[in-house]
Amino acid sequence: MMTLARWMMALGGLLLLTGAGLYLLARLNLPLGRLPGDIRIEGDGFVLYVPLVSMLLVSLVLTVVLNLLARLLAK
Repeated sequence: MMTLARWMMALGGLLLLTGAGLYLLARLNLPLGRLPGDIRIEGDGFVLYVPLVSMLLVSLVLTVVLNLLARLLAK
């Protein structure tokens, strides 16, 4: 039971950090979600939104950061 509690606390902390990061990104007025290449289709009664370029950019940044962390922690 203690293991489950630790995993849940770790997941809660991760969600808290993610939320804080998104909040800070919104305050910096970064154009994530409004970049050229992000697809937005509006029709009668629906909106389709696919942020392709934003997803690629976030993936690239996270890959670089996590690789740097892994290399620093491996030493």
